[in-house]
Order: sequence, then C-alpha cells, then structure tokens
Amino acid sequence: MATGKNIRTYFNGSWHDSDVPIMSAADHGAWLGSGVFDGARWVNGLSPDLDKHCARVNRSAEALMVTPTVSTDDMVAIILDGLRQYGGSEAIYIRPMYWGIDGDRTAIIPNANSTGFAICLEEIPMPPETASATLTRTRFRRPVLEDAVVNAKAGCLYPNNARMLQEAHAKGFANALVADAMGNVAETATANIFMVRDGEVFTPIPNGTFLAGITRARHITNLRADGMTVHETVLTFDDFHDADEVFMSGNMAKVTPVTAFEDTQYQMGPVTRRAREMYWDWAASAA
Repeated sequence: MATGKNIRTYFNGSWHDSDVPIMSAADHGAWLGSGVFDGARWVNGLSPDLDKHCARVNRSAEALMVTPTVSTDDMVAIILDGLRQYGGSEAIYIRPMYWGIDGDRTAIIPNANSTGFAICLEEIPMPPETASATLTRTRFRRPVLEDAVVNAKAGCLYPNNARMLQEAHAKGFANALVADAMGNVAETATANIFMVRDGEVFTPIPNGTFLAGITRARHITNLRADGMTVHETVLTFDDFHDADEVFMSGNMAKVTPVTAFEDTQYQMGPVTRRAREMYWDWAASAA
C-alpha cells in the first residue's frame, strides 16, 4: 500500500502516471532483499540536496553488491523531468531505488550484470510546523558493519527499525531513541537526533552504526555558519535527559521537535526553530 497519493513511476526508461509493478517474483530483490533506496523532497518548487541523495543511492547499491546503472547527473535530470508533471504546490517524496534481478551461481550474490532501477514520486505532505514527537528507549539496537549493511540505505535494515517503532508505540510514544552496540545513543528509529544544552548543539558522532544523514550534515553546516557550537560526540541517554531541547533530523520532515523523552519534558526551543528556519532559507538560496 502506498504511503501517499498522486504517484508517478519511472521504470524501463519512461515515466508512468501510476504506481506500476516493477519487480518479478523471482527477482533477487524480491526474495533475497537486495533493495536499496534513497529519499529526497520537492517542496514549494525546491529539491534540496537532490544530487546528494542520488549519489548516495548509487553508493548504497555498491555497498549491497548491486551494480548502479544510472549516473548522479542523469538521475537528477530524470527526476526533474518527472516533477514537471506536478503543479508545483504539492510536496513530493522522491524515491530512487535499485535491486538485484538475478543471482550468481549460488543465487545469494546479486549478479553484477542485472540490476533493476526505478524512481517513485509520491505526494506526501510536509508535517505541520506544530508537529512534534515523543521518544522512549527500545531493547533493539543499531547493528554494526560486521552484522549488517549499515553503510547503505537498504530495505533489509528496516524490519529492525519497525520493531523499534512497534515497541515505542506499544509504550505510548511516537518514536524510539536507539542505542548503538556500545549502549550509547545512535539515532531514533527513523531519523538522526540532535540535542541542545546551554546554547550548544550536540549530535551522536558517526561510528559506523547509522547513516549520518544528508539533512543532518546540512543542519550542522547551517548552525555553525550561524555562529553556534556543534559537537559531534558520544552521547548517553542521561545526556538527553539533561538536554534543554531535542529535535530529530530527517529528509521526510527536515526538523521535528521532540517534546518528551520518557518522563523528561522539553519545549520547542529557539535552536530548534532556528535550525528549521535556516534549512529552508538555505534551500531557497541554493535553488
């Protein structure tokens, strides 16, 4: 079932005005999970960091031993062509994806000479500025590279995220604040995480257990350019209980204020507001 509406699909070299089938039952990606994707946004005619998202899906494919077949520049051009069919007022989620079609002689390794590629454009509104999230802990952790392809945005990683979210929802929270293998904070089940204490910004240092997101990097650059101190460092759950502000960073919503981490309450503070404001100011200036 689609998440949004007004879907367009790029497949086999052309755009289709619907959610068309793209995978066969025997495709490697269908039964062995060799699928990767990325997500970008088109909002008010702006597509921030679209080239970086297209480049990352190619890197994700390589990490999952799937051969990317479309260059970053060509992918950007295809997406912009597809977006022209919309009116300009819609908020569109942009999802390029690859998957393996055939396997090698063992069937397990994707055949380098057969790769599926598609792009899905899906109308999904931006959350309202008043939207927020609450967090709790989960018993599930982020894996390490020795256990899973954490250096890719791969579909096979998301059942673990789903377990985290299901546990959080069962406890009455919107999302989960997730530990890495060492027990330190890595991210949430769906997005990177920032906290603010005494006017300085902190975010978990990339340690190979989570994707340090493109939007996350943009916030760090913007905040530092605005004169704020941003620390990429090891953070514990106690650090988040002691924070003044907490916000999530992801492509779908860009900035989501966190109003509670279990029994700790937060207000949507000035740094969170400033991060959101600077992001869209930057996006408009880069268009």
